[in-house]
Amino acid sequence: MGHTSLENIVELQKNTANIRNICIVAHVDHGKTTLADSLIASNGIISKRLAGKLRYMDSREDEQLRGITMKSSSISLHFSMDNQEYLINMIDSPGHVDFSSEVSTAVRVCDGAVVVVDVVEGVCPQTQAVLRQAWLENIRPVLVINKIDRLIIELKLTPLEAYIHLQKILEQVNAVTGSLFTSKVLEERAEMEVIEKPSSDSKSTEHFYDWSAGLEETDDSHLYFAPDQGNVVFGSAIDGWGFRIEQFVQMYSQKVGISAEVLLKTLWGDYYLNTKTKKIMKGAQSKGKKPLFVQLVLENIWSLYEAVVVRSRPFSEWEDQSVMPAPASAARKPFKTLQHCNRTANLTALLYGVASRHWKCRTEEETTLLEAVMEKRANPPTSNKLQVLPVWGIVAQRTNIFQTFLECKSDDSAPVIVFICKMFAVDSKALPQNKLRPLSQEEIAQRREQARKRHAEKLANQAQKLEQSPPEKTLEISSVNAGTGDTQVANQMEQTDLSTCRQDNQQKECFIAFARVYSGTIRRGQKLFVLGPKYDPSKALAKLPESCSPGDDLLIPHLAHCTVEDLFLLMGKELENVQEVPVGNVLGIGGLEDYVLKSATLSTSPICPPFTPLNFEATPIVRVAVEPKHPSEMPQLVRGMKLLNQADPCVEVLVQETGEHVLVTAGEVHLQRCLDDLRERFAKVEISSSEPIVPFREIIIRPPKVDMVNEDIGTQQKVAVIHQKKEDQNKYPEGVVVDSDGLVTLNTPNKLSTLSVRAMPLPEAVTQLLEKNGDLIRTIELFNLSIKEGREALKINLTTLEAVQKFKQKLEENFVGRKWRNAMDQISSFGPRRCGPNILLNRVENYHRPSMWQCLDKTSKDLGTYKDFDNSIISGFQLATLSGPVCEEPLMGVCFILEKWDMSKVQQLVQTRNQSSTEGQTAKAQDLQQQVTSGENSLSELEPILESSTGQGDQGSRTPAESMADGKCNSEVVIADCYGPFSGQLIATMKEACRFAFQARPQRLMAAMYTCEIMATAEVLGRVYAVLSKRAGRVLQEEMKEGTEMFIIKAILPVAESFGFADEIRKRTSGLASPQLVFSHWEVIPSDPYWVPTTEEEYLHFGEKADTVNQAHKYMNTVRRRKGLYVEEKIVEHAEKQRTLSKNK
Repeated sequence: MGHTSLENIVELQKNTANIRNICIVAHVDHGKTTLADSLIASNGIISKRLAGKLRYMDSREDEQLRGITMKSSSISLHFSMDNQEYLINMIDSPGHVDFSSEVSTAVRVCDGAVVVVDVVEGVCPQTQAVLRQAWLENIRPVLVINKIDRLIIELKLTPLEAYIHLQKILEQVNAVTGSLFTSKVLEERAEMEVIEKPSSDSKSTEHFYDWSAGLEETDDSHLYFAPDQGNVVFGSAIDGWGFRIEQFVQMYSQKVGISAEVLLKTLWGDYYLNTKTKKIMKGAQSKGKKPLFVQLVLENIWSLYEAVVVRSRPFSEWEDQSVMPAPASAARKPFKTLQHCNRTANLTALLYGVASRHWKCRTEEETTLLEAVMEKRANPPTSNKLQVLPVWGIVAQRTNIFQTFLECKSDDSAPVIVFICKMFAVDSKALPQNKLRPLSQEEIAQRREQARKRHAEKLANQAQKLEQSPPEKTLEISSVNAGTGDTQVANQMEQTDLSTCRQDNQQKECFIAFARVYSGTIRRGQKLFVLGPKYDPSKALAKLPESCSPGDDLLIPHLAHCTVEDLFLLMGKELENVQEVPVGNVLGIGGLEDYVLKSATLSTSPICPPFTPLNFEATPIVRVAVEPKHPSEMPQLVRGMKLLNQADPCVEVLVQETGEHVLVTAGEVHLQRCLDDLRERFAKVEISSSEPIVPFREIIIRPPKVDMVNEDIGTQQKVAVIHQKKEDQNKYPEGVVVDSDGLVTLNTPNKLSTLSVRAMPLPEAVTQLLEKNGDLIRTIELFNLSIKEGREALKINLTTLEAVQKFKQKLEENFVGRKWRNAMDQISSFGPRRCGPNILLNRVENYHRPSMWQCLDKTSKDLGTYKDFDNSIISGFQLATLSGPVCEEPLMGVCFILEKWDMSKVQQLVQTRNQSSTEGQTAKAQDLQQQVTSGENSLSELEPILESSTGQGDQGSRTPAESMADGKCNSEVVIADCYGPFSGQLIATMKEACRFAFQARPQRLMAAMYTCEIMATAEVLGRVYAVLSKRAGRVLQEEMKEGTEMFIIKAILPVAESFGFADEIRKRTSGLASPQLVFSHWEVIPSDPYWVPTTEEEYLHFGEKADTVNQAHKYMNTVRRRKGLYVEEKIVEHAEKQRTLSKNK
């Protein structure tokens, strides 16, 4: 296929049935970009010899330097098959785990996926991740088993060994697909059981749960990869060849005389060809025969590689020449291109000659793959029906626009529905309108002729002026020329200023929306609604006028209107202007940077529901604080960080309480890319970044039963226990009472109120449940807060209410034991930020707060006496959980129990002051009456006295509720003293009580952990273990990959130790091992950060100084030092070098 013009592609966009949107996904370095180069070369955009070397889709400089893809980019290709012309919108996606968010954006706008697997490395972690992402979006992939040449050249396997290895690869991929299918069926069955609950009058008492029920009835044959189904392609992208077994079936069915249907089912499997009877028999492995795939396919390929690459065996020594006459006879023919030094060129020429002359088929990988995509993958109308649930959800089915979405129409009557999956930045110079257009030969000749005429006219004018001017006027002419020169210099300066302004405008980064049209036709200049991810059409319809258009000014949350300025056809790093794009196509939209942050939905109808959020595999965990080197450039940095946040779908930009500007990224490579973009593209200032800020969590645990040397604490002799207890008593300040059970009692500074708080560790299942349901908890808190403040209750839809009900049931199931009795009814708040994994329980006698679950029962109760200061208690709890006492990091999995809250002194003081104020007012009233009745004062003197007395009377008669309406409680006004408002005292006291209760329990740090998978050979295995042990890693599993010499090591590694880990592994192993790091979980560091030896065994093992490395203590000091907190460490001053008295000989 030759190069396709822009007009042809625009014409192909109108035929929706012949459009295929595919993305290429795989693990890093499995050959995605090389495969994409082969497909691009088929359209004549690049040379076939440069395929795999040019990396056309990697347009960034750091992508070319690192050799990995960092962003997903799209290109439109033309393909012809069976007298039909097809348009393929291909998206190349990254394989590195740090950029898995780009894979999520690519998969969302596609109808099919091409999963590439390296035949040597097999199924890797990112392979499983991309298969899961494709499954969640309900798209069916095509499998490409790539790098078959490595089996021949590197591993030197025989065709039979290679066939066994290929079978195992296929089994691994199908195992991943099978696990996804099983989990889906079991989830659907569990949901059905919840809906269809058994009747209460059933007499059967025994219930048997069959986990396999539902799996046998469901047909899953179309989900798996099988060569006979045509969804598996074998090939080598670097050598430019590939095939499906259908191609060999067509060839051998005529030669062997077996029907194509039978040969298609038996070419892959345990079948062999009986050469005597010319029949296909079963049981090749048991009878020691070569399988058909080996005999008819693999041995031919091995022969070709031996002829080109190995070149060690002449034709006369080849075995079984009758079975493979085509490659043998072809290899004997003197192909001129076989003299080429390039292996790929030789293989391509030989394969083309063999396939065209003898096999009568085509073996180009791009042709084979595109044929598989055309036959096996859905077009936009079909995929809309398959993807409607993952893309829109169940709520969208209740709208009128649902049927339009399924029909996938492009006429004017259909509403426009466009989904923007991400925003990406391009240099303004790359826009089509700013590009320098190459001149044609006619234009060059015309401009040359015009320049010659201007030059001739200029010379003629100068000669004419010299002839006409007399000699005495030479001075005047020179002065006039000088003036003309000054004018020219001024004009040149103005032109320079204009060019500088144009250059500044051209250096500006422009944002293009990466989108797909799901309905209708989008046109330039069209006005559309911008629907945010949180837009709810059911709430908006009540506020919208009956006939509203995108041009109207509407004040509705998460709804805006925009005008489409530019439409672009995405051609890799090139952009082409188009006027309109019909349904089913991928496109770029310009001019939306002020309306869309990361993703959004565009539509001409406000009743269109927004698309569901993207499923991101990576979690941002690595933080750095950035600042400009020159403080005056801070505005440029802030603007650059906003642009970076918009351009990257996974990065997070935060401003902490300390004022630091923080970047949160998915990994070390992602962090480096973000810093480079910030420095060179968005902020364009010199910046300095801190060391990576690794998050920790502070928790408490149950008292340990063994010490640091694994001795039972209760049965050993404690030599330092008394001294340790004295230190424990001294670490609490005066006024803090701590019981032996850990109950902390603390008074407010004015001694009017007393709080008693206890801290307990939450069950691990409860902590995980709270962490996963942060959004639900935030919704519950917002509902309760709206009721408490007397505002209109927050409206919650039925789906959220069902989720809250399930969440409450799971919490009740996990709160097991006597100490958690009635815990669900005693929950006062969650923290920090009212949605964290910590709980505050209210166990104060005679104090009944409204239930936390008011959104379920819709009932409310009076707060009672302590209603005025309940917010102070909650605020103190929130502050305590936001920064713990160990190193000011957030708490996790801690339950604080408020057991006592004494306010009797406050009530007495309020009553006393109210009585005294009443008595004072009575005395003033008597004095006033005497002054009025005595008649000694005039009327003008009595007026101010009467007005002041009236004002005081009105103020004294106000009720506490009226005082609260003004924002002040009556008791708050009365108790205010030198310590400040009483509410502030309660907040500080509650915070300190929680911190002391936390310190009364054994404290630990939780570290974020990476799951690390390393593939290495046996020679460097010891060096990998050395690097892991040096960085506090823990090996979980080690297994040898069958058929190879590679070992797969699975380990966990603290995020704090991961920086520079990949570089160190590569250096120590000479590049033979490379790790993949994925955030996994939070894990408790077993060592106590404050540990000192207390028993005789610990003194003997660790010594009196106990100066061995304490990992938790090291992390704690690192965090405290970064935050400017006090760090207890020994500093050696005035140290002297040891000297020897012996003389040097």
